[in-house]
Amino acid sequence: MRARVVPAALLALCACAAHADPRPLWELGAGAAVISFPDYRGSNEQRQYLLPLPYLVYRGEVLQVDRDKVRGLLFKRDRVELDVSVNGSVPIRSSHNAARSGMPDLDPTLELGPSLNLLLAAAPNRYALTLKLPVRAVIASDFRHVHGAGVLAQPVLNLDLRGRDDWKFGFVAGPLVGSRRYHDYFYTVAPEFATAERPAYEAPGGYSGAQFIAAASKRFARFWVGGFIKSDNVSGAAFAASPLTKRHNNVAGGFAVSWIFAQSGVRVEARD
Repeated sequence: MRARVVPAALLALCACAAHADPRPLWELGAGAAVISFPDYRGSNEQRQYLLPLPYLVYRGEVLQVDRDKVRGLLFKRDRVELDVSVNGSVPIRSSHNAARSGMPDLDPTLELGPSLNLLLAAAPNRYALTLKLPVRAVIASDFRHVHGAGVLAQPVLNLDLRGRDDWKFGFVAGPLVGSRRYHDYFYTVAPEFATAERPAYEAPGGYSGAQFIAAASKRFARFWVGGFIKSDNVSGAAFAASPLTKRHNNVAGGFAVSWIFAQSGVRVEARD
């Protein structure tokens, strides 16, 4: 994952700058990831996952794919670009979560929409500070039915750093703003699901909390390793009064390793 915002003192990590070499147009690999996530933002229950991790990198002029995301570049100038932002959430069985017991399961969601990215400061192969302004439509599906689950905006400051020995570090920080329908999907308690301990509640739209993410990764000759930690705070969020909001601070994290077993003979200029 690519990292995103931090104090200027961390620029010292880039004292030894890496250089941009021609890289393969595409690379393929496979590995595994160990990840720990809360059931949902504001949940007091956490799950651990051991997941297969495909490794796919494509360095095209318009379509770019890496460990972070699939990126469709729609528009680009020296300091401004418009691309496609993608995110999502995992499914949660309400029978496995005490706060949601007896309620409908949470289907996995897919978030998709444009992101306007403004480069604020950069030094080639050392660091880049970017303001990213994604707005994503959210859809939820149990793979039989699909329904809209609102809209989410997530403006962030993103700082990417190159460290010694070609380590890469990233920091991201920013607020989230969700529509009423988005908050309704996760935090509303309909009257038919109300109990003595879980009163009925209708979630409004508005401020949805804030996140801070720190990540590090390194590419070896035939391996890639990476890890991240994410702090999520929902204090003051529009849905903070929901009986499903059990904790105002969540921490998630993970570590991954991939083996790269195939690559293109075509080389392109890249700074990844």
